[in-house]
Amino acid sequence: MQSVYLTWMISALALGVILLPVFKPPWARLSLPPFVDFFRRYWVHLLIVFTIYNLKDGLDQIDRVLMASTGLDMTPYIWAIEGNLVLWVQQTFEAAWLTTFLTHFYVAGFMFICYVSVFYFAYFDDRWLADRVTLSIAWVYVLAVPFYLFFNVRVTGDTIPEMQTLAYTLTPEIADWFRRIDPFTNGMPSLHIGIPFAVWLCLTRFDDDRRWNRYRYTVFAYTALTAFTIIYLGIHWFMDIIGGMLVAGAAVSMADRTSNTWWKFFDERTMNARIVTVLTRPEKAWRWVRRKAVSLFKQYRSPTSHETGRIAVAILILVAAVVTFDLTNRSLPAGGVEAPEAAAAIDGWMVTLDNQSEGAALLLHDLSMLGADPIYFSVPNLTVNSSYAVLGDRMVVSNAETMHVYDLHEPDSPLSSFPVGEARHLALCGTAPTPVVVYTQAGEILVRTLDGQAISGAHSSASNVSNLVCSGSEIAYVVQTAPLQVNLVQLGVSGQVTYDINASAPLEEDAVLALWGTPVDMENATVQSIAFDREYLAATVNVSATDRLVLYNRSSAEQWLASNPKYQASDPSINHGLLAWSVRDHLNPLSPQTKYMDREIYFTDLASNTTHVLTSDINDQWGPQVLENHLVYFQLEDDVRTIEVHSWEPELRAYSSFILQAGVLLAFVVVAWHMWQRQSERRSSYQP
Repeated sequence: MQSVYLTWMISALALGVILLPVFKPPWARLSLPPFVDFFRRYWVHLLIVFTIYNLKDGLDQIDRVLMASTGLDMTPYIWAIEGNLVLWVQQTFEAAWLTTFLTHFYVAGFMFICYVSVFYFAYFDDRWLADRVTLSIAWVYVLAVPFYLFFNVRVTGDTIPEMQTLAYTLTPEIADWFRRIDPFTNGMPSLHIGIPFAVWLCLTRFDDDRRWNRYRYTVFAYTALTAFTIIYLGIHWFMDIIGGMLVAGAAVSMADRTSNTWWKFFDERTMNARIVTVLTRPEKAWRWVRRKAVSLFKQYRSPTSHETGRIAVAILILVAAVVTFDLTNRSLPAGGVEAPEAAAAIDGWMVTLDNQSEGAALLLHDLSMLGADPIYFSVPNLTVNSSYAVLGDRMVVSNAETMHVYDLHEPDSPLSSFPVGEARHLALCGTAPTPVVVYTQAGEILVRTLDGQAISGAHSSASNVSNLVCSGSEIAYVVQTAPLQVNLVQLGVSGQVTYDINASAPLEEDAVLALWGTPVDMENATVQSIAFDREYLAATVNVSATDRLVLYNRSSAEQWLASNPKYQASDPSINHGLLAWSVRDHLNPLSPQTKYMDREIYFTDLASNTTHVLTSDINDQWGPQVLENHLVYFQLEDDVRTIEVHSWEPELRAYSSFILQAGVLLAFVVVAWHMWQRQSERRSSYQP
């Protein structure tokens, strides 16, 4: 994964150095000292570009979580405007050689423009252009941030059914690199157009003596070819290109307006002297800071329209930051839980088996009131090895020999108890309020009523059962003698349906696993876990190298891999049109990185077939359960295990609502004040 990235980066830098004689000003000479000296003379410029490049990765992580939390997706509107124009371009020009060439051009060319556009002006000490190009690139990113967070547009290859993401799927290594660095929702505006177009506009506007004509022509040609490339490869829409051009124009204007102010303070020629002053004469530096603070206080104590405008922008940024933080941190821990061992959730309710200091306990949470204290169930001889299941307002708990049935509204004592022996794969099937208890014992499926009466049926012939789950009145199970078959039977109906699960992946994906020292063994593959509903069946399959997630459409009999076949997937859950699972994504065992050692929660909207990353951090998350209004999952943070509850509906917390309301009221006053000042100041300027 890193090798292809390094190849692109080294190629871009090497090409930039090689082309120095081509693009240099006519009178300039090449020599070795500037290669070393320009770092000292332009280190702030280089730091700005480097910081922006690294901040984008953090921004993409926020965008992934924000997209999963809010579902802000403007792609249908862009598609409605454009139709399938991009599809026509791809299908008209598609060729294997062109795909390979443009994929490498797409990445390496962008690196070339970003790095070289600052390097050239710094090397030849063209500070006038270096200042404005650097700030223009920075402003392109700044102006694009609100679009990336709140105006999500998906790549065309993930939207139009016939469209292919040619660049993202060229090879498994390239596909993994793109998946790691790109959330695939940052279409509008296109930075691949915004940045080079901004550089071209800078050269057109600020290169008065046309010393950089050759480079200007090259940047324009690059921008035009890039526009075709991002359409052809199935990445961007035509509207994204227009958005990139508009952002570039605004960025260049902002760079011109802010250049003198910014570089007056951050110019390396004076910045180095300031740093020396701070280190050698801190008292002088402190006097300067205090003098500036006093001047700033006086300035804002009697503000002009410039100051009130800045205040209004600051209020807007603060409100947006608070709301964004709240929306990207919507998962809350269930209260009263010390060390959860298991959780069973139904719509609106969750029952947790907690290993507390006083012993094992079953806790009932109202998911609409997470701050409230949980309700404790009084279960005889409860241990952390006990199993339980919940459906409707009924809960069944099994100890080593006895099964207890509870009404969730009456936790003090069971409704009924009956001996069963050791029960495994415990589940409640059927419909509320009279479900039946389903479990396995010695590899056989047993079904009982809530008062302990045995029920016979099609399930009675099953033996050597290794896995069992229920959904409605259907029972799905796997037997040891057919580890890649999922059998479904329905309560009260004779006969069964068998689904053959195929977890095979493209040969190139298996080849990567073989290189990692974990070859695929399909002959001994086994189904590990199951989740299903009326339309779909999901199963994780161990293929020796890893566990793969297979999604089976029960209506069409089509099946496919729902997750990357190289990375371990587990704990599937299907409900209300959503499939959720946990995955240890991007983990290469040959070069493991700590940030990829933990599991993350993914979910797919089955209606639109769009996949989202719900968590993206260094904490370990697993065991998701999809509910109508929530998603419940386990989290391990600093050796502390909690149960997190994520709400599907965006809902601001109390402090966010207060800040939002206060910000709106304050912004109303400040904006009105600002507009009044602007008109008054302009009227004064017109008077003789």
